[in-house]
Amino acid sequence: MLSEAVRIELADELAVAERERVAIDPLVARHPEIDVVDAYEIQLLNIRHRVSNGARVVGHKVGLSSKAMQQMMGVDEPDYGHLLAEMEVFEDRPVPAANYLFPRVEVEVGFVLGTDLPGEECTEADVLAATTAFAPAIELIDSRIRDWKIGLCDTISDNASSAGFVLGPERVAPGDIDIKAIDAVLTRNGEVVAEGRSDAVLGDPVIAVAWLARKVAGFGVRLKAGDIVLPGSCTRAIDARPGDGFLAEFAGLGAVRLRFE
Repeated sequence: MLSEAVRIELADELAVAERERVAIDPLVARHPEIDVVDAYEIQLLNIRHRVSNGARVVGHKVGLSSKAMQQMMGVDEPDYGHLLAEMEVFEDRPVPAANYLFPRVEVEVGFVLGTDLPGEECTEADVLAATTAFAPAIELIDSRIRDWKIGLCDTISDNASSAGFVLGPERVAPGDIDIKAIDAVLTRNGEVVAEGRSDAVLGDPVIAVAWLARKVAGFGVRLKAGDIVLPGSCTRAIDARPGDGFLAEFAGLGAVRLRFE
C-alpha cells in the first residue's frame, strides 16, 4: 500500500507523460508495494483533476477481459478505465499518431446505455435491459509506461491504457442480434491483421459490463444513461503507425473506420 503522497506523485508523473508524450519507467518496478487499490486511486486522481478542469466522463472501458490476458497478468478479473469526451476520435478526421506514445487499436462491440445501471447488485439481465443499442467500435489504446512493459497496477494507474475511441454509425438493439456471436475482422491498409468474435470477451461481453457496474460502485461511480461502455476487445491489439487506415467490420453490426496521420 502506498502513501497518499506517493499516489499523488505517481498520478502527476502519468499526467505529465501523457501531456508531454514522454514515457516513464514502470510503477511496479519502482514501487513493488503498490496494490490494485493504490492503482485505481491513482487513476481516479487524474480523472478527477481532468474533470475539475472541464473534462466530461462519457463512459468506461473494460480491459483484461480475455482469459489469455488475465493469465498473462496473473489476475482473475478484468480492470477498467474512464472514457472522457475529449478522448473521442472520429471516422472522418485523421488522428495524428504523434499525439500518442505507442498507439494501438482494438476491436470492440460498444454498449450505449439508455438507462442507469444498478451498482453492486447489477446483473447481466440489468445490462441488457439498460442497453439501448450495440455499436461498432475501435478503442485507441496507448501506454504512458515505456515500451508497453506493464504490470497490472501500471495499466490500472494509467487509465487502463485507454487513449481514445470511435464509434461507427450503426446501432443495433440487443434483441436484434446475438451479442455472443458477432464475428469481427480488422484490416489495416486493406490487409486483414486480426479476426475474432465477441464471445472472446469473457464468453459474453454482457458479463464484462455487469462486472464493471459492480466494480465501479465500490469507488462511488455509477454507469448512467447515455454512457458508452467498451467491454473488451474481440481481437488482439494492433500497432498503429502514421498513415495507417483501419477498418473494423462486424457481422450484423456494421463497421467503423479510423485513420492515422
